[in-house]
Amino acid sequence: MLVAENITKRFTGVTALDNVCLEFPAGQVTAVIGENGAGKSTLMKILSGVYSDYEGQIRFKGQPVRFDSIRDAQACGIAIIHQELNLIPYLSIQENIFLGREITTRWGTLDQKAMRLKSQELLEKLKLDIDPNTLIVDLKVGQQQVVEIAKALLVESAVIIMDEPTSAISESEVAVLFGIINDLRAENKAIVYISHKLDELFTIADRYVVLRDGKSIESGIMTGIDHDTLIRKMVGRDLTGIRRQLTEQVYEPLLTVEKLCLKHPVRTNENQLNDLSFIVGRGEVVGMFGLMGAGRTELLETLFGLHPKRASGSVSIDNQTVKFSEPADAIRAGLALVPEDRKKDGLVLGMDVQTNISLTALSAIERAGFLSQQKETTLAKKYIADLRIKTPSEKQTAKNLSGGNQQKIVLSKWLATHPKLLMLDEPTRGIDVNAKNEIYKLILQLADEGMGILVVSSELPEILAISDRILVLCDGVLTAEMAVQDASEDSILKAAISVTVSESANE
Repeated sequence: MLVAENITKRFTGVTALDNVCLEFPAGQVTAVIGENGAGKSTLMKILSGVYSDYEGQIRFKGQPVRFDSIRDAQACGIAIIHQELNLIPYLSIQENIFLGREITTRWGTLDQKAMRLKSQELLEKLKLDIDPNTLIVDLKVGQQQVVEIAKALLVESAVIIMDEPTSAISESEVAVLFGIINDLRAENKAIVYISHKLDELFTIADRYVVLRDGKSIESGIMTGIDHDTLIRKMVGRDLTGIRRQLTEQVYEPLLTVEKLCLKHPVRTNENQLNDLSFIVGRGEVVGMFGLMGAGRTELLETLFGLHPKRASGSVSIDNQTVKFSEPADAIRAGLALVPEDRKKDGLVLGMDVQTNISLTALSAIERAGFLSQQKETTLAKKYIADLRIKTPSEKQTAKNLSGGNQQKIVLSKWLATHPKLLMLDEPTRGIDVNAKNEIYKLILQLADEGMGILVVSSELPEILAISDRILVLCDGVLTAEMAVQDASEDSILKAAISVTVSESANE
């Protein structure tokens, strides 16, 4: 259906793709695997018309094609679901789905009724029970991902490229997506599937192709391949899994939260967080799990001073009660927050690596009221080396780096503040297994050095691998707290499912 022949793509100082040759058959799901920076997303952007400046040849149904825009690729029959959500925040779901593809009446006006009905149909198919007139800015990241999928399904495409489609959606939404993929495969569509969640590939993929350092390494069928073999093909070596060493250590309290509440921003008679009380110890890694909408992100944001007018309760650092009216207060008190959406909230994509890293530490790199270029460069080079950020230089623009390296920049930025408590919201979302291992090692190293770590993650194996203790949130309520040695995926999931839902199901 779709063939890439000798595709080469260069950015300033970087060869992202080097003579890549791949093919994607009709009626099959082809998994494209490789580490962050291997060139997967760059290749997909070429195939879908995002990048038109490249060397090599693309063949679609046997015919040479070259797309100058996404619209050209869509018209030909190729759609892409991007890893980076390409949605307009202050337009509605419906407006985003039909942007550039609006339905008009015979008088040339927008046919709002037809677009609303089609939007509703797509959302129902994807099991997202939300009004199509809801603004994107009011949706969680996972819900926005579902809207991206709806956009791709609007067009009857022969090739559908899915770049990390499950990175921010719940297990139930993943099951719905896999059902849709199976339907598309039965319709003889070619599905190109990129995911760092390797376990998914054994469920959904027919074939795999491997990219490493911008080159196509090999391809084959998934039958007979195991997890470790896939990893070895990706990284070119064996990887040892990281796991927190279990101890009976008693941790000195660093963060103490008592009866923390957060009022709903719209429904003021409701709370998003209800009477949360917990402790994070110095040198302790506390994992937090919850399904989408449980309030995990809202909790981290509240602790970081983002919602002072809606928050109530007591927060103490080192047994001293604190009250933050803005994030700057939290930073001064020794808190740092690595946000869920690194591109929107964690980075200034148009600035270089050096500037991004130094943004939180300007007072430490100034001299007589002026920024010291030497100190700024020294700071950046330290974290580039410490966190092994793959970049041609500290002057490389952040947007040109892979997702895993961008995440390391965000981590560097906050580590430069020398925090007492590091809060991580989905720290490994959308990054490969090797980069995940590096971040796990860093988390455990920081904890060993005495830093308190609070980690929010949707991946249960991740929570179980790096935590000393696990907190479970459901509908803004803390439903369980358990030592990691007493925890299992089953017990965590049971605590994460709403009691009211369980009771109504039993009735």
